[in-house]
Amino acid sequence: MHEPQISRRSIFKLVAAASAAGSLLPAGAEPPKPLSKHVNNPFSDPDYNNPTIPWDKPMVASELATLTVLVDLILPADEESPAASAIDLPDFLNEWVGAPYAENREDHDTIRGGVSWINTHAYKLHGREFKDLAEAQQTAILDTICDPAKAAPELAYGARFFQKLRMLTLGGYYSHPATWKALGYVGNVPIAGPYPGVPEEIIKMLGLEGL
Repeated sequence: MHEPQISRRSIFKLVAAASAAGSLLPAGAEPPKPLSKHVNNPFSDPDYNNPTIPWDKPMVASELATLTVLVDLILPADEESPAASAIDLPDFLNEWVGAPYAENREDHDTIRGGVSWINTHAYKLHGREFKDLAEAQQTAILDTICDPAKAAPELAYGARFFQKLRMLTLGGYYSHPATWKALGYVGNVPIAGPYPGVPEEIIKMLGLEGL
């Protein structure tokens, strides 16, 4: 089996395109690193008897710092749920984009390229990396890319990045046990007394009356 190929070229294209457009990479931004370890047999991965991650997490500290700010702007803490960063969403994203599967490879390029894009865009507008901006400046940038249908043509890549980041953030966040309460999921909770059965309204909703 051939070792999975990494689309590094597309990442470098993004960086080159940003430089060609006259933008500057922010201080501290580093080029994405390639994966250095791969799974040889995807049919034996994951190993449920040995739940370890068989691939490297590719993102570097500066990228994770930017993602920490972004995911908390998408899902801040409220009365019932923690902020996205409080349940290690950036680490989940790092694991996700490091996975050696075709869809994850595409997300790897989109997320890492997008982090570079938003830092470059923030630097062009305000002279600082995205994470170092005031929250009002951060949300103003996100307002311009939150809807791909309405984003300006020159912001199209940023809009696609933010759309993908929101989807991955929501998926990771609501698959974590700490957020299930917000969904109304009770889980396996013991109840006192005999089992009361399925509520009548649920039986009626499913059309199972009389069965």
